[in-house]
Amino acid sequence: MLSWLSSWRFLLSRRWVLFFLAIIIVGWATWWLGEWQFGRLEDRKERNAVVRANEDRSPADVDEVLAPGRAVREDDEWRLVTATGTYDRDDTVVVRYRTRNGYPGVEVVVPLVTTGGPTLLVDRGWFGTDDPRIGYDDLPAPPEGEVTVTGWVREDGSGRSTQVDDHGTRAIASGPIGEAIGQQVFTGFVALESEDPAPETELAAVELPELGEGPHFFYGLQWWFFGVLAIGGFAYLAWDERRLGPRGQRVGTKRRSGGPFSRRAPAEAGQSGRSIPPSTGSITPDRYDAAGESRNAATRPNSSGSP
Repeated sequence: MLSWLSSWRFLLSRRWVLFFLAIIIVGWATWWLGEWQFGRLEDRKERNAVVRANEDRSPADVDEVLAPGRAVREDDEWRLVTATGTYDRDDTVVVRYRTRNGYPGVEVVVPLVTTGGPTLLVDRGWFGTDDPRIGYDDLPAPPEGEVTVTGWVREDGSGRSTQVDDHGTRAIASGPIGEAIGQQVFTGFVALESEDPAPETELAAVELPELGEGPHFFYGLQWWFFGVLAIGGFAYLAWDERRLGPRGQRVGTKRRSGGPFSRRAPAEAGQSGRSIPPSTGSITPDRYDAAGESRNAATRPNSSGSP
């Protein structure tokens, strides 16, 4: 038991403790990100349920759903309402930089002064143009005289993008637009479905929300998988460290010695080597001098057989 515990003692080293703390942080972060994606999935399901429920409801009068100074209720998002009044074309507000299918354009918001109350902001649709600061004179005109509109209730945008500059904005919000045109307006706005009477030139219809669940479920699983992968990687590296030992040697085995690339002499490595005679320290080169000029040359016998 003690030997088993000692083999894991390296986990208490500074390097492994810091490594473990880093894995804890990564695991917590991936768990939180996964929960965040699953939370967004639940929000998406709830919103889709509200949209589907409102699609089956009959259109209501705008006064029953919207009111100045009262935020749009979540259950009323994308509910159909009707209103009757006269368009104030001179106070048209252009929502800039609204691309559709890769083409630049704007959305056109025209105030509808209702017959018995506040002004209703109506998003009449999309118009393709390269000029984000296009004036209302260059846009298709709304119907003149008294008009009855039917449209979907939308919540106000938020943030700095809702600021109105020269009758232009980046996001629709009833508060800033009401201040810019100097009129009391309903909180929220309406995305146009139909107008009676119809205009001479219609704008592209407002895009309805997609009712799919999106990629949130798979994103959540992906983040959780990263967390499991990090914890599993730490466990594997710790097991591998224990298996090899602190010097890269497999626990319970002897270190190999010798080998073809070892610097140790064969005798030191426990191998039997052949006896090598000591060197004399010098080698006399062969000489190929002429026989008559060399003292080492052998004497040739003469023809008489005597030297």
